[in-house]
Amino acid sequence: MSFARSTPKITALHPEMALGGYTAYDGTVEFYSRVKALVKPDMRVVDFGAGRGAWYEDEDSHFRRDMRLLKGAVREVIGFDVDAAVLENRAVDVGHVLAVGCPFPLEDASVDLIVSDYVFEHIEDPKWLAAEFDRIVKPGGWICARTPTKYNYVALLARLVANIKHASFLRIAQPGRKAEDVFPTVYRLNSKADVGKVFPSARFSDHSYIYCFEPQYHFGRVFVYRFFQFAHWLLPSSLHGNLYIFLQKNRDS
Repeated sequence: MSFARSTPKITALHPEMALGGYTAYDGTVEFYSRVKALVKPDMRVVDFGAGRGAWYEDEDSHFRRDMRLLKGAVREVIGFDVDAAVLENRAVDVGHVLAVGCPFPLEDASVDLIVSDYVFEHIEDPKWLAAEFDRIVKPGGWICARTPTKYNYVALLARLVANIKHASFLRIAQPGRKAEDVFPTVYRLNSKADVGKVFPSARFSDHSYIYCFEPQYHFGRVFVYRFFQFAHWLLPSSLHGNLYIFLQKNRDS
């Protein structure tokens, strides 16, 4: 969610948003600054779960959008998604529609970096995903993903709300969130332990960490936002942060 698309009362709590349209705790800026630090002009990059490129079409902050944009900064950006909307994604050079459980349409060891943003929580078959990531990433290449921690209160709440009701719930909880950008969640790849099971240390070096950011689910209400700010201060990071996954494939793999 772009914080700039929130209500004026919420954004008024962050005067620094006048300087670029993002808060001092912006998780998107944090994540993509790390990704951008890894990319080089000659790289071939996969955007896994690219979808329609909602951030490219709807983002109000030019800084945040430019921070996320890899197209033009690398040799090629390839968008993968199970949704045909990826074929219309203007933030990738080429889009491919995937069939779950089937091989990706790329040759072995042909990709330098994979980025996957808020997608791992939707993966029903982590073993299939990990096997295909491992196959297409070059030795020394990177897998970069952002996802809620397994026990994040948002993830716990999502388990209580039937997936069929997610769009209706999020339309209220996250003002500005569009129904077409809401997908079923399963949370099978959302802890360092889960990640380690399918991306073992024998093949990948793990540089992952938990990042804590401003409340995203506040129903457009200042008092709810303030409540969650206080809760974030009290709770351990695993209960409110996002897991930033950075895996480098071992060069001898």
